[in-house]
Amino acid sequence: MTAAGSIASAPLEKIALETYVPPAKPSLIGLSRAELAERLGTIGVAPAQRKMRAQQLWHWIYFRGAATFDQMTSISKEMRGQLEQHFTVARPEVVAEQISNDGTRKWLLRLPSGDAVEKAHEVECVYIPETDRGTLCVSSQVGCTLNCSFCHTGTQRLVRNLTAGEIVGQVMVARDRLNDWADRDTPGGGRLVTNVVMMGMGEPLYNFDAVRDALLIVADNEGIGISRRRITLSTSGVVPNIVRAGEEIGAMLAISLHAVRDELRDELVPLNRKYPIAELLQACRDYPASSNARRITFEYVMLKGVNDSLDDARLLVKLLKGIPAKINLIPFNPWPGTAYECSDWNQIEKFSEYIFDAGYSSPVRTPRGRDILAACGQLKSETEKLSARERQALRAMAMTD
Repeated sequence: MTAAGSIASAPLEKIALETYVPPAKPSLIGLSRAELAERLGTIGVAPAQRKMRAQQLWHWIYFRGAATFDQMTSISKEMRGQLEQHFTVARPEVVAEQISNDGTRKWLLRLPSGDAVEKAHEVECVYIPETDRGTLCVSSQVGCTLNCSFCHTGTQRLVRNLTAGEIVGQVMVARDRLNDWADRDTPGGGRLVTNVVMMGMGEPLYNFDAVRDALLIVADNEGIGISRRRITLSTSGVVPNIVRAGEEIGAMLAISLHAVRDELRDELVPLNRKYPIAELLQACRDYPASSNARRITFEYVMLKGVNDSLDDARLLVKLLKGIPAKINLIPFNPWPGTAYECSDWNQIEKFSEYIFDAGYSSPVRTPRGRDILAACGQLKSETEKLSARERQALRAMAMTD
């Protein structure tokens, strides 16, 4: 069993088919304080007032989660009317919500656009509740730049990059749906969305500027306020932007590794042909602020008979020597049409035990949301039309426990 034939002929990176077309009345979501002040200037707000007005907007948009200008009661009625005339604070539209047996929620989000000809673009966003945290898995592209052979999202076209507003908007939609805008200082009133992972649709480091700008807003303590230590950016290995991400974003880093030999990783993650394992790991060693307290996570999907031998485990330990690391072992999540199978549980445990004995944390990620195709590697927007066979398989999977 191999996907090498089809992957060998596939391009390493897809070209975006479309570009973002802003609506006639754009949303202010995704703008920094300086950008808010600049927009206020375009509607005639005096220079001396812009900084103060921008701070008011920031508080209402990102701290309180106001969905309309009418809710912004500390802003004059006249100013609210002016804002309403030119802007919105619209988030992506929730087209569908699925709730898994395990409490995982998946939202299909439609993105507003000024293009009346093309079908509105859609992405998926997943919320995973756990006893000690609530993790939101956020998308960075409509489709994906890459062609990873085991990943359902990778079978999509790359339609376009998301804007900073569309990325921040996913976090705001989750807070809206979960009623999670409560005062952070309320005794015993913890947040439901505590962690953000850039692990949804797309390769974040091929949409660097928008991802950076969005995550800086998400992390700002006067707004959404999710600590950078609770934000994880996952990449398949866009080496030139890894160190840059550490310097300009400062989030936790996760690497989709999945193989310890270049010839296999070339197949599983074709980007490896451009940035091979040795270059990727050197970028990890150079990642700013990595330490035992800020370890880099290496994601390793467990594929039966492909990358799950004890020889693979030994080489993995050898490769990561000297990098503050933890290794997330991910049982493969099947999707319609895949040629891969998940490793046997007994083999996963042996693999994990070897890594643990070598001194690395090696948790086996509990699959979440499999029944609604919300698990790792399963996201695939309805923007891409499914075949009849795929639709039938999706319905069957949705009915399984």
